[in-house]
Amino acid sequence: MLKIDSVLVDTDWLATNIDNELLVVLDASVTPVVPGYTSINDDAEFSAIPGARRFDYDGVFCKPNSVLPHMMPAQELFQHEARKLGINADSVVIVYDDIGLYASPRAWWMFRAMGHSQVAVLDGGLPKWIKEERGIIKQYDNSRDGNFLGNLDTDLFCDFEVVLKGLYEPGCQILDARSAGRFKGVDAEPRPGVRAGHMPNAKNLPFPEVLSGGELKPAKELRDLFSRLIEKDQKIITSCGSGITACILTLAATVAGYENLAVYDGSWAEWGLPSKLPVVTG
Repeated sequence: MLKIDSVLVDTDWLATNIDNELLVVLDASVTPVVPGYTSINDDAEFSAIPGARRFDYDGVFCKPNSVLPHMMPAQELFQHEARKLGINADSVVIVYDDIGLYASPRAWWMFRAMGHSQVAVLDGGLPKWIKEERGIIKQYDNSRDGNFLGNLDTDLFCDFEVVLKGLYEPGCQILDARSAGRFKGVDAEPRPGVRAGHMPNAKNLPFPEVLSGGELKPAKELRDLFSRLIEKDQKIITSCGSGITACILTLAATVAGYENLAVYDGSWAEWGLPSKLPVVTG
């Protein structure tokens, strides 16, 4: 029986278990919008890890007809689409992306929110897999039918009302994964019409600070980093531009030993829109 007891697996573990019938490998890549981050895949040269199936944030696993990007879908939709990918209730799901560690934590957190505990992120993702000269395929694996069962925990993704309340509660801390320039309001937001700045009382932890190359920093370094920003008993709500890189912080916080975690699904794509939601700069 294949089981995992960590939120991260390395390439050696995946290579050892790649043929296990319980294993499902998902490519959760998205086109990066953060400067300095590029995919190793393009239209001319595509590669995937053997057996990989496509986890599509924007076309499939998202709330339909939302004005906000890749919002968490309802339980019924997620379950339906996961079954179409051949994911079963007892599947061990490993998610990766083609940057290293960028979008894959979002898929990991979505499965966790759906009550599926046997899910982990491939540390280093496709770039590390290819660098180590492991086998690749040139198209995704075929779809099949699964029996995945979803049980959505609505506390793991929160809305702006929860965030607004949390900003002024001592037991809660908002962590913003955007760059320091965007957080301070010095750099313009990439989405037109979105205000610059940050939420009052939020703290800035740009997501590259928890990474070393395309991999997560060691647990001790992460504990030291988070301890300077968060009390151990505080709830952490992570935010970013659109709810993707916030999940990198959530993954890092989990590895650092924090348990009371949530992701602000709308993130700055929602908060920064013209509204009465408070925004400060500096």
